[in-house]
Amino acid sequence: MRAGAARTHAGALFFLWGLTLSSSLAAANNPVFDEQERSRISSLSPLPPPPVDPSNRFSNDPRAIAFGRQLFFDPRLSLKGDRSCASCHREKSGWTDGQPVSTPKERFPRNVPTLFNTAFNRWFNWDGGADSAWAQALRPIETPAEMGLDRLTLVHRIASSPDLLESYEDAFGPLPIRREALAELPSAGRPVPGDSQDRLNLAWRQVPRPSQRVLNQIFANVGKAIAAFERTLTSGPTRFDRFVVDLLADHPSESLTRSELRGLKLFVGRGNCILCHSGPNLSDGEFHDLGLAVNMHGRVDPGRYGAVKRLLRDPFNQDGPYSDRGDGVAPVRFLKLTGAQLAQFKTPSLRQLALTGPYMHDGRFATLREVVLFYSERDKARPLEHASNLIKPLHLDEREVDDLVAFLRTLSGPVGPSALPRRGRSRSD
Repeated sequence: MRAGAARTHAGALFFLWGLTLSSSLAAANNPVFDEQERSRISSLSPLPPPPVDPSNRFSNDPRAIAFGRQLFFDPRLSLKGDRSCASCHREKSGWTDGQPVSTPKERFPRNVPTLFNTAFNRWFNWDGGADSAWAQALRPIETPAEMGLDRLTLVHRIASSPDLLESYEDAFGPLPIRREALAELPSAGRPVPGDSQDRLNLAWRQVPRPSQRVLNQIFANVGKAIAAFERTLTSGPTRFDRFVVDLLADHPSESLTRSELRGLKLFVGRGNCILCHSGPNLSDGEFHDLGLAVNMHGRVDPGRYGAVKRLLRDPFNQDGPYSDRGDGVAPVRFLKLTGAQLAQFKTPSLRQLALTGPYMHDGRFATLREVVLFYSERDKARPLEHASNLIKPLHLDEREVDDLVAFLRTLSGPVGPSALPRRGRSRSD
């Protein structure tokens, strides 16, 4: 019995020694992160709760959220009743449409940005043409190549649709225009800058100024409801986030593979990806000329430059009369139009990246590997006069390309179906 016990004990010791040796060998082959790298990694996680939107006092209101969800999926927000916000922002495609561009016949066609984590944005769209989520939500409704409606028709539809009217009044109180007064106005109309003879513009000019302001407020509220819903579209924890928890606790982690760890070391180290893809949302929120301004039609997309011109005169910006901000420090107040903005596009978040291709503002890259190769060699870049000086060719070898792609895939987490109700609740609930 003693000899058997001794053999059993020796076997157990040998097994434990083998596990220790195996772990040591595995650790020896894994990248080691120095203090600077650990600090950079820790700055990328976790994703905090969404910040307050001072321009939208309804942004966290459950009734506004419910109404916004209803509007988001409602084709009555389009002229022909055949499209909704969800037509181009599909949950199964990472809240994009999965296509390179949504309107290929447009002069400057753009890739549909994801709606994941938009609550963390300072500027919206690839060019930053809106400074709030609610202002951004309004533009596709009136864009002819998208939903093609106009604000006056939209108000008529809300007033004449019992379900829309009930949900609107649930969220914002009584519609601020009497039905009799609304019936006296044209059936359609909106301002069309630069085209004084456009029929919608001519109809809008027939509307008395006080009524125009009321209609604009209703239109703004529609955007605020949609934005309130979109704020709920946040991504969940990723394998990278779990790794960061283990790293900061000095615990061994199996959340990332060896290849993914090497990719992470490149990301925060020699690759310097963190220069632009910084913070928990993995974006600096700024604009850069990457050398991709010439689009599929051979035209130079003005990018940020064209957007700033529109934004400064947009009555729905955060400094305008329909914003709830009112503190005098809206970012648009400090925005100036400069030549350096030409062909600049916003740094996208890398969270949920694996779900939201194709990539870049014009969707020219179908895969993450193509994106990494572009940054590696920069041979296809055609920067203009004010190109970003932050981006240098990386000259990655094949394994490094594979490793960086593998790491980027760890930044996508699980997603589930939205459970918000399609209808608002009545105030008596």
